[in-house]
Amino acid sequence: MSNCIECLIITHKELNMTKNEFRIQCIERQKLAYKYNKTYNNAVINKNIQKTLGRIRRQKILLYWPFGFEADIRKTIFKLRAKNSLYLPFMEGESFKMVPLRLPLERKAFGIYEPRNSNLKLKNITIAIVPVVGVDVTGARIGFGKGMYDRFFPTLKTKPFTIFVQSCSCVSSLSLCDDYDIVGDVHITPDGVRSL
Repeated sequence: MSNCIECLIITHKELNMTKNEFRIQCIERQKLAYKYNKTYNNAVINKNIQKTLGRIRRQKILLYWPFGFEADIRKTIFKLRAKNSLYLPFMEGESFKMVPLRLPLERKAFGIYEPRNSNLKLKNITIAIVPVVGVDVTGARIGFGKGMYDRFFPTLKTKPFTIFVQSCSCVSSLSLCDDYDIVGDVHITPDGVRSL
């Protein structure tokens, strides 16, 4: 039995559900899961990420610093830090650029923590670990609706191996995403790891 509150794959009775309506539904589910099961869920998610990555070394990895009810992957970040080059998003307008993970982080707009800016012009990473609000049947990401990752990914020379991370599984049985929404390779939740 799942330890994630209401984390079953969502089947839509209404065929006209919009991406935004699904996003709102997923956010509510994740807030509930975060409230009641966050310690256990985060431990399982970190274990699943580390198992998925195996014994990788010397990779260039884009991660995120957890915010709000997003899955807390800091244990994985600290474990990967010794043998890999890690990067975090640094917000620039409607998108972001990657900057090396350097502590301490600074609290920016909306309470998001970021490293200090860098002049590094990195256009290639091997792995991206990306938070999601939901995933549709095609494996495409539903985020908070700002489109930052969707604008950022096309700037990369090659598509990295993309791991979607979610604090509570919220998967649509419908195709809700647009052509520009990024598609993941793996979806990790407290319920396990599934290929997209």
